[in-house]
Amino acid sequence: MNQTDTIVALATPAGIGAIGIIRLSGPEAIAIANSAFKGKDLTKQASHTIHFGHIMDGDVVLDEVLASIFIAPKSYTGENVVEISCHGSAYILESVIKLLMKKGARAAKPGEFTLRAFLNGQLDLSQAEAVADLIASNSKASQQVAIQQLRGGFSSQLQSLREQLVQFASLIELELDFAEEDVEFANRDQLKILILQINGVIGGLIRSFELGNAIKQGVNTVIAGRPNAGKSTLLNALLNEERAIVSHIPGTTRDTIEEVLNINGISFRLIDTAGIREATDAIEKIGVERTMEKISQSALLVYVFDAAAISAEDLQQDIESLQKPGIKLLAVANKIDLLDKDQSNLSDFRTFGLSDFFQISAKEKTNIDELKQHIYNAAIKEKLTGEEMLVTNIRHLEALQKTEEALSRVLSGMDTITSDFLSTDIKQALHYLGEITGAVTTDDLLENIFSKFCIGK
Repeated sequence: MNQTDTIVALATPAGIGAIGIIRLSGPEAIAIANSAFKGKDLTKQASHTIHFGHIMDGDVVLDEVLASIFIAPKSYTGENVVEISCHGSAYILESVIKLLMKKGARAAKPGEFTLRAFLNGQLDLSQAEAVADLIASNSKASQQVAIQQLRGGFSSQLQSLREQLVQFASLIELELDFAEEDVEFANRDQLKILILQINGVIGGLIRSFELGNAIKQGVNTVIAGRPNAGKSTLLNALLNEERAIVSHIPGTTRDTIEEVLNINGISFRLIDTAGIREATDAIEKIGVERTMEKISQSALLVYVFDAAAISAEDLQQDIESLQKPGIKLLAVANKIDLLDKDQSNLSDFRTFGLSDFFQISAKEKTNIDELKQHIYNAAIKEKLTGEEMLVTNIRHLEALQKTEEALSRVLSGMDTITSDFLSTDIKQALHYLGEITGAVTTDDLLENIFSKFCIGK
């Protein structure tokens, strides 16, 4: 990507709307915009000003517009930037972009504006990635995490620790220059304290990924159970709409039904599945197989059982067969409205050692709001304040894990290995830390990250 080019793209979503914004960035952005603009001379205007005028293709008026001027380095990209606010006609926007390209701009590639912001030092790499996360955020929690990361997040904390580690690496390199004189410039006790401090921070960030990923991606939540347990009725009750077909006939749900439910700012991807039983036909068999596949991919399994019909023995058998490592299981006793007043069935379950279940009537919507909170608590134990340092990016997680491994090698070999081996491990740790913020990059890494952005950002 040639940074000497001036690039142009539509910065707002494609389609008809009240306004569409076309963004130009690069050395000639203001001059190119001015060559198509009839109004004030944009090349003589101050930064951060807005000007009314017309976009002209020769003598033809394409649109009445507002042109916003941002002069380098005080812009999003760090370059000269012009944002032209047009009327939201797809024809007008396309015509204006074609005109600006004829005047000397080229079409921007996906993420090229943000890439330029990174290359010009306006953002570090983790902040640039947070831009994409913010655009994609679909809940309060994911928006808060993305905003925090965009404002610096944990990258500033890691950068401080990295700088201290660089100092020790320099001292160890100095020791290598004086190897024959057997001198020690890097205090090993201080180095050990620093590494323990860094690994403490890194360990906390690694542990935060489970929560951070749940916030960013949503929580895969499968509703499973035997036929006629009330799974589809529960899905409808949670969504407060008739989303799934409900029938007393067993096996009504043959395929999965997926919807998103927001609970306390967290997105839960609810998946209603076919009833688990011995299939009576080929189609139902496929449905049951898909149910088991969805369960294996879930983070939270809501197992629904008919409290008025199932025995304690069958309930225990179901739960034991469904419990899988890494999947949280929440047992829900449905149809409590059909139980006798003495609720002897519930007593039987507890007597049988099954004390951890939640009681509802999906049909009567009894305890549904409480169940939502129960689902939230099962998936999100920590109280979210918006100030947590959370890792949401798998690339960051892998870099942190590799950093921790490298520093652990330094720690274990500090008293037994020579300075050249210590230096190698510290350099590896610095490399992996640098990959997070972009202090260390490759063309392939940047291409992989920014190619996933939308054009215009």
